[in-house]
Amino acid sequence: MKRLFNTNLNQEALHFMLLILRVGIASFMMVHGYQKLGMLTAGGEIQFGDPIGVGTATSLYLAVFAEFFCSIFLLLGFATRLATIPLIITMLIAVFIVHAADGFDKKEMGLHYLLVYVFLLVAGPGKYSIDQMISKSLYSRKR
Repeated sequence: MKRLFNTNLNQEALHFMLLILRVGIASFMMVHGYQKLGMLTAGGEIQFGDPIGVGTATSLYLAVFAEFFCSIFLLLGFATRLATIPLIITMLIAVFIVHAADGFDKKEMGLHYLLVYVFLLVAGPGKYSIDQMISKSLYSRKR
């Protein structure tokens, strides 16, 4: 019972779970981004929403950048905190602009993504990441 309510962090388990969270959430979002990337590479007229008034093509480019390319960075743990920013903005737009008039059932998935991205922004990528290797390298040079 004591172990069940223990609030001490297991650092190794935390780093492993950050890896699982990053890889999982990035993989899920890349599916959405890949579909949009297909819209870009298909040619022809772009049929995409313009929720923030920058034009349909620009909106699609921004969505592909966030959902596909930033998800790749997240998956690798490269520039993780920086990569979460466009993803957070994309989810804020999806939830509060695109689905503003919709019920909670339409907003729920975007809110789930948003929560995970905010957590990763604060927590960072963990030690199983390219960011950790870069940080280690930079720290060892300063000595």
